[in-house]
Amino acid sequence: MRDVKWQGERGRLEVWYTTVTEPVTGTGFWFHTELVAGVDGTASVHGWAAVFERGAAPAWARWGPEPVQAGLAAPDELVGSAGEMSWDLRRSDDGSLPLFTFPRWAWERDVLPAAQVVPSPSARYDGEVRVGSRTYVLTGAVGASARIYGHGNAKRWAWLHADLGDGDVLELVAAVSRRPGLSRLPALPLLQLRVDGQDWPADPLVTAPLLRARLGLPDWRVSGVVGRRRLDVRVHQPPGSTLAVGYVDPDGATATCHNCEVASAVVTLSRLSRGRWRVEREWTLDGTAHAEVGSRP
Repeated sequence: MRDVKWQGERGRLEVWYTTVTEPVTGTGFWFHTELVAGVDGTASVHGWAAVFERGAAPAWARWGPEPVQAGLAAPDELVGSAGEMSWDLRRSDDGSLPLFTFPRWAWERDVLPAAQVVPSPSARYDGEVRVGSRTYVLTGAVGASARIYGHGNAKRWAWLHADLGDGDVLELVAAVSRRPGLSRLPALPLLQLRVDGQDWPADPLVTAPLLRARLGLPDWRVSGVVGRRRLDVRVHQPPGSTLAVGYVDPDGATATCHNCEVASAVVTLSRLSRGRWRVEREWTLDGTAHAEVGSRP
């Protein structure tokens, strides 16, 4: 799943990104690479890296843009440099299958405005990240590597990656499309909750209308009822630890992403039994959730 999906079309955006939490200090990391194929026929690759220490303003730096070369191979976002930052990491997967936040067919057929997939949802990372004279050493750091492909960023969006422990993980994307007609709809949440090796719900696109997203900062929420299960996800992004990054779409439109790799979240899964909702599982992440909210100027 490391192959480049882009085949030279105009007006496409392809993204590779990794988010990591260092287990001892709780420091978060974000490595982001994207290929922007403009509607004008130009194509370039650029990206950035960011470090999130708890209780401190994030440190980050951009690199590029660089022209796309013939025979482009999928970039390795785990090795690179930008400004005073450099990073060299190695990923070890635990054998988990990819997590399809959007249905598998949506990723494979490119029929939606954009789709996201997490090839490495429960990975571990080792290596070093340098910021100026400071070196962060990562050993068995917890994180995930994901991909996005489509026509550009949404009108509004929210994203959450929550490592719940023991191989359990929640991946969530709630977005409003920029396409005419669809842009008037509320944010549509798509998610996959993997618990004990089982992914739920069976079809994230079919169940998305049953969920409601309340997007905002510093707090946002997704909740709803699917069959006999009720899911409630509450996310908090500390303002002082949230990084605002500007995006440019293939058509030249701009957006701003507010990313936090030391966010907190409470995920509650309940089941209807004998006419009452009973908590089936609940997870609390204190500064180890990876989250962001995107908006247009």
